[in-house]
Amino acid sequence: MTEREIALRDAVPEDAEFLARLYCDVRSQETGAWGWPPEQQELFLRMQFDAQCRSYRAGFPDATDRIICLDTATIGRILIAQNATITRLIDIALLGVYRNRGIGTMLLRQLLQECERQGRALRLQVLQGNRAIRLYQRLGFVRASADPMYAQMEWTAPSRLLERF
Repeated sequence: MTEREIALRDAVPEDAEFLARLYCDVRSQETGAWGWPPEQQELFLRMQFDAQCRSYRAGFPDATDRIICLDTATIGRILIAQNATITRLIDIALLGVYRNRGIGTMLLRQLLQECERQGRALRLQVLQGNRAIRLYQRLGFVRASADPMYAQMEWTAPSRLLERF
């Protein structure tokens, strides 16, 4: 995967249907295991997607919502909020057929480089047991805290590590 093939663009209202489909795709394996009929799964996931949208808007009203594109295909989203010292990765998701191809890793490395240049820490929250935890650890994130549902992880720019002493 080369960086030229991957592009980010600002999300627009017309992306709402894609984002709903992306959310359903990410959660489909989980809900599929419940034994519900497909119609019930879709209704549940749409309600959950709507709740997530409201939560993100309320918690991060100034977040930057970007759509991930591979050539001309719309394949994912990355949602980021920033303040003077911290960048928060709120969401990163790819359609299933595009996962495990290095795209997420490449985007995270670019985000880490940007945080390094800006002297910001990068924080995120990840569901306990999510396979992405291993990726985050390989990229230098450490577990800052956890509860039964989520792990809070943080990456600190090497230039900021000395500030702690």
